[in-house]
Amino acid sequence: MLIDPYSWIDKSLETIHKADWYRSVQTIQGRPGAIVQLEGRSLINFASNDYLGLAGDARLIQAAIAATKEFGTGSTGSRLLSGHRELHRQLESAIASLKNTEDALVFSSGYLANIGAIASIVGKRDLILSDQYNHSSLKNGALLSGATVIEYTHCNLADFKTKLQQNRQQYRRCLIITDSVFSMDGDLCPLPSILDLAEEFNCMLLVDEAHATGVMGKNGAGVVEHFGCTQRPLIQIGTLSKALGSLGGYVAGSASLIDFLRNRAPSWIYTTALSPADTAAALAAINIVKQEPERRNHLWRNINNLKQFLIEELPNWELLPSESPILCLRLPTPADAVKVGQQLKIAGIFAPAIRPPTVNSSRIRISVMATHNKGDFEQLLEALKSIK
Repeated sequence: MLIDPYSWIDKSLETIHKADWYRSVQTIQGRPGAIVQLEGRSLINFASNDYLGLAGDARLIQAAIAATKEFGTGSTGSRLLSGHRELHRQLESAIASLKNTEDALVFSSGYLANIGAIASIVGKRDLILSDQYNHSSLKNGALLSGATVIEYTHCNLADFKTKLQQNRQQYRRCLIITDSVFSMDGDLCPLPSILDLAEEFNCMLLVDEAHATGVMGKNGAGVVEHFGCTQRPLIQIGTLSKALGSLGGYVAGSASLIDFLRNRAPSWIYTTALSPADTAAALAAINIVKQEPERRNHLWRNINNLKQFLIEELPNWELLPSESPILCLRLPTPADAVKVGQQLKIAGIFAPAIRPPTVNSSRIRISVMATHNKGDFEQLLEALKSIK
C-alpha cells in the first residue's frame, strides 16, 4: 500500500483550525489609506503600517511612474552581476543622511536585510543574544548564522546582563539583536542601557528600526535618534515598506560594515536589486519625511489622542503598554480575538486579530496613521463599546 507523503499537510491544517490559529488573506481594492475598500465595503483602516499615509501619496506614485518610464519595470539581476542604477545609490545616500551614518545598503526587503546582515557578521564560534519578542526575520537570521543563540526575557535588563555575564567569555564575537519598536506590542527596547552593556562586554548591537523609521525621533530617523544614540557604534536595520510607503530594506552603519556586507551578505549578493519604481518611491518618501515634519507631528497627536480615548472610555479593556503607533487590546483566547475582529469588521472597522504563534497572547492590533481623523477614532470606540 502506497502512503501519500503529503498527507500530513491536511492533518496540520486541521490542527491549525482547531486552535483558532488559521489565517486567510482579505482582498483590498484601490489605494491604501485611512479608509480602504475591503471585499466591497468601505472600512476605517487600523490594520496598516503606513503610519505617515505615504503609500498612496501622489508624489510617491509619480516618482515610481517616472522611474519606470526611464529605467523599466525590473532591475533584471543582482547589483554585482547586472550592474546597479545610480538611483539605488541615491537612495542609500538619503538613508545614511537620515540615519546620520557613514553609509547604507539597500536590500530587496527588510527580511532579507536582517537575515543577510546577521548571517554575515557572526558564525559558529559566536554568540547571539536575542530579545524573546524579536521579529521572525531577526530570529531566522540568527538561526542561519550558525551562532549559538540565547534569548533573554523581553526588555528585561537584569536577565540580559546575567546571560551576558554567564556566556560572553566563551565566544569569539557576540551580537545583540533587538527590535527598536516591537511590532506586535508597540513598546520600545531600552536602547541606551543595552548599548552600555554592549560596550561593557565588547558586543556588537543590531537594532531593527522597521516600525520606527519615519516615526520616532526629532527628524524621523528612529528610536536610535529618539534616545540620542546616533553617534554610538551600532548596526541599524530597517524597512522601506512601512512609514516610507514603498518596498525594500536597508542596513545603515559604518562605511567598513557596508563595504563588508556588499561582499558577504548572500541575501544582497544573490538577490535581484530593488525595482526602479520602489527605489524612486522610497527616495521620494525620505525627502517628504525630511521636509514635512508636521506629518509626523500629526501622527503623534493622533496616537496620544486615541490612547487617551481608549484609557478613559474603555476601562474594561486591557490596553498593552505602548510608546508607538501600535496600540494593542489584549484578549483571553484566540477565539475571542477572532470574534472581536469579525464584530469590528461588521461595524466598519478593519483591525486584525493577532494570535499565537505570532504572539504569546491574543489581541486586537490597532495601527494609528497620520491620515486618521477624530471621526475615525469615535467610530472605533463606539464599535468596541458595543462588543459584549
